[in-house]
Formats: sequence, C-alpha cells, structure tokens
Amino acid sequence: MNFDRELLKGSISLLILKLLSEREMYGYEIIQEASRRSHESFEFKEGTLYPALHQLYKRGYLRSEWRLAKNGRQRKYYSITAKGRKLARERQRGWVLFTKAIDAVLSNG
Repeated sequence: MNFDRELLKGSISLLILKLLSEREMYGYEIIQEASRRSHESFEFKEGTLYPALHQLYKRGYLRSEWRLAKNGRQRKYYSITAKGRKLARERQRGWVLFTKAIDAVLSNG
C-alpha cells in the first residue's frame, strides 16, 4: 500500500528511533527492517531516510560509527543516545494519543 508521503515524512523519525532503540543498525538495514515489520507497506527511499538520520544525529539523538562489514565494505552504524530514547518515548506517547483521536473522529466518536 502506498501511504501519503506527508504522513510518512511526519512519522519517519519516530520509526527510526523505535527501531534503533532495539539495536544499532546501518541505513539499508533500517530500510529493510521497516519494510519487513510493516509487511512491505513502508518502503523508505534513501532520499527520505538519510536526511532524517542526519537530522537526528545533528540534534544529538543518534550516534554513528563507521565499521568494516564482512564483505569488506564500510558501513555507518547508527545507535540511539539517552536523549534519543527520551524523545522516542515522548513521540510514541504522542503518536498513541494522536491515533486514538483520529480513530475517534473517523468512527464518529
């Protein structure tokens, strides 16, 4: 299913923070994991993911580290900071409240 790009754009940082709160990952791995968990509903493009990762990093919510993969290529791994964990919890609570409110309106309360 193709979701409205604006809906996805507004929620990508929450999804990234949630995934990285479970384990560190490199960019393409984040794309694959979001796709797998959403039953292929989310197919992030690199042009969407990497700017979001860079903004989260710049604001201190993520750390990054270059590592050599088994295939000999360098990969940049991202992990969440304590500040990022706090933001993830706040955004997840906000998301739950938001979706409950939307559901209430759509179902006529």
